[in-house]
Amino acid sequence: MRSIWNGAISFGLVSIPIKLVNATESHTISFRQIHTEDGGRIRYRKVCELEDREVTQSEIGKAYEDADGTMVPITDEDLTHLPLPTARTIEIVAFVPGDRIDPLQMGSAYYLAASGAPAAKPYTLLREALKRSNRVAIAKFALRGRERLGMLRVVGDAIAMHGLLWPDEVRAPEGVAPETDVTVRDQELDLADALMDTLGEIDLDDLHDEYREALEEVIAAKAAGEAPPEAPEQARSGKVLDLMAALENSVRAARESRGEEGAGDAEVHALPEREEPSGRGTGAKKASGGGKVAAKKTGPGKAEQGKTGQGKAEPKKRAAKKTAAKSATAQSSTQSSTAKSGAGKGGGGRKAAAGGTAAKESGTKAPAKKTASRRRSA
Repeated sequence: MRSIWNGAISFGLVSIPIKLVNATESHTISFRQIHTEDGGRIRYRKVCELEDREVTQSEIGKAYEDADGTMVPITDEDLTHLPLPTARTIEIVAFVPGDRIDPLQMGSAYYLAASGAPAAKPYTLLREALKRSNRVAIAKFALRGRERLGMLRVVGDAIAMHGLLWPDEVRAPEGVAPETDVTVRDQELDLADALMDTLGEIDLDDLHDEYREALEEVIAAKAAGEAPPEAPEQARSGKVLDLMAALENSVRAARESRGEEGAGDAEVHALPEREEPSGRGTGAKKASGGGKVAAKKTGPGKAEQGKTGQGKAEPKKRAAKKTAAKSATAQSSTQSSTAKSGAGKGGGGRKAAAGGTAAKESGTKAPAKKTASRRRSA
C-alpha cells in the first residue's frame, strides 16, 4: 500500500518511525458531467484572473486571503516548519478505555506501518502494551495543513489510527428527539425485544452494496443498448395506526424470512397481551378475565384465536356440545312418549311434551315436570 505520510510515533522518549497508509477504499461509482445535447464532456478549467489564461497544476500554489482581500502565499516548506511538535510526529498524549471515545468523533481510518527494521521492536512493544491494557492511545498529529486528533488501537497484528473530530466539532443533539410526551408500554417493549431477538446477529462480511450492484446493471444494460431493468414495486409506507400489530407482523415476517422452523405458526403466544383499538380488529384480541391471547395457525393465512373467558369455542368443544344436545333430545323424546301413553290426550300430556321441548332446547333433563305429569295422570 502506498504511504500518504511519513513520520514517527512519539511514545514518551521512544520514537517509532512509521508510514501512514489508508485503511479504507471507496467503491463508489463516479459519473462525468456531459453536455446533454451532444454528449460532450464538461470540464473545469483553472484560469488566472489577472492574465485571463488557463494555468497548469505546476503553476498553482496556496495562499491565505486576508480580510482586505490580500493574498498571503503559503508554501509546502512553510507548512513543514510549523512551530508544532506534531508537524511530523504522531504524539501520544494519553491512554484511555476504548468506550470513552464517542463514535460520533471517529473519522478516517489509517494503518500505521513500521518504517524499516529499527522500528520493528518499538512498534511491537506499543502494540502489545495496547493489547494487554485493553486501552487505546489518544494522539495529536498534523496532516493536510492542520493539526488533528487521533485514536490508536490494535487491529490484528497492526496498529490502526482513526482520525477524531475535536470535541467542539461535535454538535449536541438539541431539538432532535421528539418533544411530545410519549409513553411506551411494557408490552410494546417486550415485542420490540422479541423482534430484536428474531433478527439476531449478522456477519458484517455478508453485507454488500446493493445500490452499487443495481447501478452496474443499469450501466451494463445502457451500454448494450437495452432497456434498463425496472425497479420492483415497493410497499407503500403509510402511517402506523397500530404499533402492536406492526411489531407482531414484523416478528412473524422476520422469522419466516430466516427460515426458522415453526415460523408460520406465529409464536405470538410468547408475546404479551395487547389491547385492541376500538372500531377495528387487529388479528389478536384482548382476552377477558386477564387471560392471554394465544394465536395458532391451522393452515396458510388462516389463524384460529382462542380466548380463556368468552367468544367462540374451539372445534372439539363445539363437537362435545352437539353430542350432548343430541343425547338430551333423545332422552326428552323418550320421556315425552311415556308421558303421552300415561295421560292420553289430556292436558298433562301436553305439559309433558312442553317439558320435553324445554329439555331439548336446554340440553338438560326436567325431572320435576315429569313427576308432576305422572301424578296428574293417576
